[in-house]
Formats: sequence, structure tokens, C-alpha cells
Amino acid sequence: MSAEDEQPLGPDRYAVITQDYISYEWWMTSYDNNMVVCSLAVDHEGLPTGAEIFSSCGKTLYNQWIGTGVCDPDEGCKGYYLQYINSRQAQRDVSLKLPPPVVWVSLDGCTSFNSTFLCDHLPTLVLTGEEPLEGEEIKFLEGRIDGKYFICDPICQVDLAPTDEGGQAMEFWANSSYGDSSELFQARIRVVASNEGNDHGWFVDVLTSQWRGGAIAGCSETWNAFPPVGGVPLWLSTPQRIEELASKVPYEYLAGNLITQGMVDVSVCLDGGLTEDDLPNACGLESAKDEVINWQNRFDPMIFDATMETGIPSQLLKRIFAQESQFWPGAMNEDKEVGLGQLTKGGADTILLWNRPFYEQFCSSVLDETSCDKGYPHLQIVQQELLQVSLIQSVNASCPDCEMGIDMNRAENSVATFAETILANCDQTGMIVQNTYGRSAGDWASYEDLWRFTLVNYNAGPGCLTLAIWETKRRNEKLNWATLSSHLTPSCRGAVDYVSMIEFANP
Repeated sequence: MSAEDEQPLGPDRYAVITQDYISYEWWMTSYDNNMVVCSLAVDHEGLPTGAEIFSSCGKTLYNQWIGTGVCDPDEGCKGYYLQYINSRQAQRDVSLKLPPPVVWVSLDGCTSFNSTFLCDHLPTLVLTGEEPLEGEEIKFLEGRIDGKYFICDPICQVDLAPTDEGGQAMEFWANSSYGDSSELFQARIRVVASNEGNDHGWFVDVLTSQWRGGAIAGCSETWNAFPPVGGVPLWLSTPQRIEELASKVPYEYLAGNLITQGMVDVSVCLDGGLTEDDLPNACGLESAKDEVINWQNRFDPMIFDATMETGIPSQLLKRIFAQESQFWPGAMNEDKEVGLGQLTKGGADTILLWNRPFYEQFCSSVLDETSCDKGYPHLQIVQQELLQVSLIQSVNASCPDCEMGIDMNRAENSVATFAETILANCDQTGMIVQNTYGRSAGDWASYEDLWRFTLVNYNAGPGCLTLAIWETKRRNEKLNWATLSSHLTPSCRGAVDYVSMIEFANP
């Protein structure tokens, strides 16, 4: 049993297994006398790599082999050449890393409320140990909350006490019969009194990578930032039901496209219901009203599903689509901005760089797995550009041969991609703040302001955001939206209006 002042051992579990493979034998042979100077075996088809030759034959022979020129029979061949001999079935022992024990966190006696949790009484935090190895079990859990040590069975029930708005820290781990422990997990917990209605209750928020207690405020765990006490504002909210996402905004650009594609009867309107700029005139806008409402809400189920998958607030994602494209998922600016969220080459680079799970899934659909395994930053530039172009095309629903000129399957599928893109921007924004100030982003800026910063990153790019953050720090000013927005350079200041239009949009 661990002493109170000791740290957990951490996972330490490996198994040796016997693996079948094909061994390919090669000889390094001298041109001078055909003598074999080195024999090597590799586990792949094709020539041995330079590293394999160096490892098996040594530095001297490797240098002589690498220095061997093209053989000219008329002048005599000098140096060494590789000769394939045969292949055979072989076996080898390999070390396999086994899955470690984990601890999951949830709340008891609370209900989800506006991206936070509302509890009638002071809540109980439930810690559940999980041992993935057959024949082994979690013996007990340990931890410290606000510096106070606790120990309990594989399922812990920790009674929570009121905190200030900064919350309190907790660390916890599981001890296994295998003889090791889980890693040391961290959490921050906030418990603040609520006066909702006539009942006195408690608002509770938990930030930890081990959370399994239902949806929490989007990106709060990434930033280590609590949402506002009592829940998030409307623009960062996710409704309980899809129907609550519905909007009735008379979007002119959307109406113009619907009229142009023959989706609206404008026979009673002058000039086909359009101005010279292909925007609707008053008659066209009125005629298109019902279809505009239907169209702007047709993506709501996909938005809701994307929220459940990524945690990105539904209202935020829908407002981004409204601002970027008015829900018309085609291309703008000579195909440089495409889709519902107007993805650009820079935006594609962001999601591929900062959303590793998405990159791993998408890359294998374009490049071979061997190349993808290197990771996006280590790909050749031509490979990165191929991924960027392919990603942009995957969300571009423009289709001259399709009904309405739109590939609806592609448009609907793109919603999830844009949610993953926002998630990547959230991660990048947090890292920019952390790299500039040290510690997590939530230690320096509020949850709402971090979302405003993320919108700057999405709209104007990380260069604009980084320069504004640096200037804020240089002036020793508080990192909030008021100060940061004042330091955006002239070429970046359009992001201020962009943030405002999303935050205060008419739903």
C-alpha cells in the first residue's frame, strides 16, 4: 500500500511474444574477387536500408559500399554490391506493451444543465478503476483532493465540498494486482452554490481527461478552463433537442442561390427576383422565405451529431456556417474558400497538423500508410499539399451536374469535418497561449475569451492571433478579449467584426 506522501509507480507492463515473419537474406560482395564480406537479414521486401547495412556490416564496409560507383565492365568494377540470396519463414521474440490500468470519473446525483451540472445537494464524485488485463484486478484507488489523501476500493465515492470559482485540484491513480499502477491522473473540480428557482443547489464542473460523466463545455478540458458558473452563454450552447437549433434568418446570399438554382417560384417578381448582383430583390426574398428557412435548418441533425462526437457547441458551429456561407456549401473566391465553413488551404493545414486522430483517419484515404505513419509535420511538402487539396475537395459540394448544383451527400458529410476543424483550432489556440505565457490557457484567459481567440485563429489565422497575444504580454496587460482585440494588426482587424457577428447573431 502506498504511503500518503508517495507518488504512484506508474504502468510498467510488457509481455514477450513470438512473432512469425519472413526473413530476407542479402550478401555484400566484393567486385574484385566475389568474396562475401557481410551477410545481413531484413524483415521487409526490397533493398536493405542504409541504417540496416550500417548496423549489420559496420561503418567501414558501409562507407565503402556507399562510395561504390556504377559498375563499368570495360574499366573494371570496384567496391561492393548487394546480392539477394533467399527468403525464409522465421520467428522472433518481441516485447509487447500491455494496456495500463485506468480510472474513470463521473458525478452522482447531478443532471446536465447548459454544459455544466446542477446538483440538488453537495455532489459525490465517483472514481471507477478499470483493469484491461484478463486475470488481473484493481486492488484499490488512491488520490489527493485539495491536498487531502484518500484511499478506497476499486470504486470510490468522494464527497465534494464547496469551492471558490477557481475550483480545487485533485490527483488520483489505481493500483493493480499486476504489481504496478495507472499513471497519475489530474483533475480540477468546482462546486459553487446556485439559486436556480426557489431551490438551493450546486453548479459543478469537472475538468479531467478521464471524464465519463456526460457532455461538458466544449474544449474546456483542452484549455483547463471552467465555463462560466451556471453554464455557457447562448452562442456557446448546445440544446437538448435538435429542434431547438432551428433558425428563421432571411439570408440574402442563400436566397439568391436558391432562386438561381430554380428552387423558388419567382414568376410574380420583376427581373426574376434578383438584382444585377444575383442577390434577391424584395419580391425575391419574400418568395424565397420558406425555402430559406427549410434550407438553413436542413443541416441541424448533422450539426447535432458532430457536437456529440467532438464537443464543439452546436450553436457555435451553426453560427460559423451562417457567417461563412449562409449554409450554401459551394465555393467562393475562385475556389479558394469552399464548403459550409469556407475551408481554405491554411485551414486544411491546421486540421491536419493539430487534430492527430482526424489526420490519421484522413491520410490513409489519400497516401499509403507507411507515409502517413511519419506524421503530418514529417511528410514531404508535396505530400502535405496533396492532403490539403484532397481535404478541401472533400468539403466542396459544388457539383455542376447535380441537382441544384450541390452534392448534398458531400455537403452533409462535411459538417463533421468542419467540427473537427474547429476542434483543431481550439487546440492550436490553447497551445499558442500556453507557449507564450507558460501553464495552461485557462490559467490566463476566461473560457468565453478563449473561444473568441479561437474564432480569430479560424478566421484570420494563427499569425494574427500570435502577434496580438505577444503584444498583450509585452505590454503586461491582462489577457482578455478587450485587450487582445485592440492589438490585432490592421490586416487582422476584420476578425473583430467576425467574432462579434457570431457572438451576437440573431438565431
